[in-house]
Order: sequence, then structure tokens, then C-alpha cells
Amino acid sequence: MQSVYRNARGQAAVQQWCSDALARADFPLATTTVDTTAGKVHLASAGTGRPRIVVIPGTGHNAAAALPWLRELSQHWPTTVVDLPGQPGLSDQRRPRRARLAWYGRLLDEVLDVTQMHGVVLVGNSLGAAVALAAGSPGVAARLLVSPAGFVRLTVDPKLVGASAAWLLRPTPDRTRDMLQLFVAPGRDAPETEVEWMTLMAANCRTTLAPPPLPAALLADRAHLPCLVAVGEHDRFLPPQRLAPVVQRTTNTRLRIIASMGHLATPEHLPDVVALAAEVAGPPSS
Repeated sequence: MQSVYRNARGQAAVQQWCSDALARADFPLATTTVDTTAGKVHLASAGTGRPRIVVIPGTGHNAAAALPWLRELSQHWPTTVVDLPGQPGLSDQRRPRRARLAWYGRLLDEVLDVTQMHGVVLVGNSLGAAVALAAGSPGVAARLLVSPAGFVRLTVDPKLVGASAAWLLRPTPDRTRDMLQLFVAPGRDAPETEVEWMTLMAANCRTTLAPPPLPAALLADRAHLPCLVAVGEHDRFLPPQRLAPVVQRTTNTRLRIIASMGHLATPEHLPDVVALAAEVAGPPSS
């Protein structure tokens, strides 16, 4: 097993940022931790009613960094965001060195079982989408996958390689902004909160390689449940024209395109995420 943090000081800095962000949230939320075979898993929840939305964030993200998702979705359904172990956040710091997607899938199954969440809609973003696909719990009713890993290998062009290398070598806010410009649509700016978080994360955490595609047999099995897949119009990692045929073949559904969005879903795109969630979750109960 490997820790996501470079050292104890970095772990403390990251977890303090997360705790402070959750404490400053401008809407009511509750946090808890559950014990699993992978250690403690942190959950942040908001909203009431049914069905429950369970959000699995992308690489290097967590409930604190995904607060806009929790705020927006919880206005319509009760929503829980899972901090994945081995990713920076408030869960256990350890992750396996290989076969991570299968491990994360089993972990998410365990979290749903321990918390007795049934009939949930998994909303996975980037790495979180691959984890949502890897999970096979009977408690899952449907999936919404946004900017999803797990279908194809991510495209990394030379410009992305250069910007990412500079950011990792010496993470400053300016270098983070330069890199994140490649994550958003042309002419758009990444939110400053995202710049702050990604700078802190790069300075204190070990990187995680992009997950590989999941086995075709597993993707075919997951297609038995309702599933929507969406990607940004300007996603450089997952160009729609490359992702669409694979999604059609494996899930028998049409890839949805979110206009004016890159790989990073910023707050302005979250109403689109809500509209897509409503297609698989249905209207919230009163």
C-alpha cells in the first residue's frame, strides 16, 4: 500500500484545508466517517428525501473540493459525497499500488453496504466514473458518468504534458492556472477555489496515473442498469468523437455533450448535471 501524501506535514495541510472548506459551506451539511476494510472513509451529505445520489469525485478531489456538486445536487435529492481512500481528503491515506479500480469498486460496494444505502444513483466524475462502473453493489439503481474514465485511455497531448510537468515540478497558482486552462473550455477560467486546491494538492501529494479502461465484459454487465454518460464539448482528455462510439457500443446509449465545457465541470455546468441526473433518478420525492 502507498500513502497519497508526501509526508505528515503535507497530510495535515491538505486535511486542514478540507475541514475548513466544509466548515465554511454556505448550506447545511453533515459529515461522518465509516469503518471499512480500507480504513476510515469520510462522507459528506446534504438534502432530504429519496432517491439518494452518491457522488464519487475525480482524481485528487473529495467532498471539500466538490462542494458545488453537493450544494447543487442536494437541492433536488439527498446527496452524499465519498472521499475515496488513497486520494487527498479526509479518508484513509492508503491505496494499493496496482489493480486500483477493482479495489475502489469493492470499497464503494462496502460503503453502500455499511451505510445501508439502497436504490442509489451513482454520479461519478472522471476517476469517480470508473469507480462507479467498477462497483457492482445491488444497492445501485442507476449511474450518471460525467467526463468518465473507464471507457477509453485518456488522451494526453504535448501541451498537456508540458503544462502538467511544470505544475508538478513547482506548483504555484500561476502554473496551476496555466494547466487548468487546458481543463476548461476556450475563453473560460477555472474557479479560483480549484486553483487554490490544485496548487496545495500538487505540493503535498503523490500523483495518480490515469486509470485504464475497464474490461469489456464488466462494462457490458453494468449496461443492464440505467446509465447516462456525458462529456464536455471541449474535453481534451476524452474528445467526444473518440468517446462516443465506445459508449454507444458498451452501454447502448448516446453520449451526451455538455456545451461550453472542458474536462472540468465548473459550477456553471452543474445545472446540466442536475438535468441529466433527473433522467435516471426521476423527480425527488417530497
